[in-house]
Amino acid sequence: MAMTPTRADDVCDADTRALLEDRFEVRWAGDQLDSAELARLADGAEIMITSWGTPSLPAELFGERGPRIVGHAAGTVKRLVPQELLGDRLTVFSAAARIAWSVGEYCLAACLALHRRLPAYDSRTRSGGWKPQGEFRGRELRGRTVSLIGGSSTARAFRTLLAPFDVRVQLYDPYLTAEQAEQLDVTLVDLPTAMAADVVSIHVPDLPATRGMITADLLARIPDGSVLINSARAGAVDPDALTAEIRSGRLQVALDVYAPEPPTLPPELTAAGNVLLTPHIAGDSVEGHQALVRFVLDDVIDFLDHGRRGASWVDPARWAVLA
Repeated sequence: MAMTPTRADDVCDADTRALLEDRFEVRWAGDQLDSAELARLADGAEIMITSWGTPSLPAELFGERGPRIVGHAAGTVKRLVPQELLGDRLTVFSAAARIAWSVGEYCLAACLALHRRLPAYDSRTRSGGWKPQGEFRGRELRGRTVSLIGGSSTARAFRTLLAPFDVRVQLYDPYLTAEQAEQLDVTLVDLPTAMAADVVSIHVPDLPATRGMITADLLARIPDGSVLINSARAGAVDPDALTAEIRSGRLQVALDVYAPEPPTLPPELTAAGNVLLTPHIAGDSVEGHQALVRFVLDDVIDFLDHGRRGASWVDPARWAVLA
């Protein structure tokens, strides 16, 4: 278990600890996860369970006596394991799909809060005001058009949560097939079309192709009064153009990611009544974190027992487009 005791308490519940101790001979890490501790944990181990705070794992750790399986009780594995080992030498599982559900809930919460103008009402009431007399009014989500930029697991979770609201869901993702879009019950569109929606939610990984992909011209296509949510990567959106749109007041914006982090926010963001600012917590929930080790462990056990690759399996063929 290549995570500190504090992190283990965060991502591993009591039932999962009992399952680990019953099924495996477990080595738990100490407080200091240095190279010597990683080597001790890896020597003779079949499986290594990692999480946030686990250092990058060097290739030599997976020698003849090293693990053959890594289960990452967190999200991205790109900076954790050497890509060249994936496949016959190393099988990797990640809890990114479980974290995606927490992100999906965040997106739904932000979407509803901004559609109903809750941040603006909250600010007005705190400052001694009351109901605005025709200045603004909240709107319902039902019947709106929602665009998902990127077909990641977070976008899929958000799409599932949108089902009761009878919305039309569009998706821009050049890697998604028509058959996959049909299974998700979304309409594939190009990026300019996707931006012209009542809700635009960004779900792209940090790749060279996605950095700066949402330009000023694309932001201008979002209709007045619409909602823009970015819980993915700050670098996907032109920062100056986004600040200008927030300053104009014509969009309702939820930001959970920034560059750098933590950010130094300009007054036009902190004082704006049309923006919801959160500190990169879209995927951070009590239940979500406690479920992470179990999410990958169930798939690891199924792989060992039956050779099946479950929802947390990391497909080496998709490495280039992983978050």
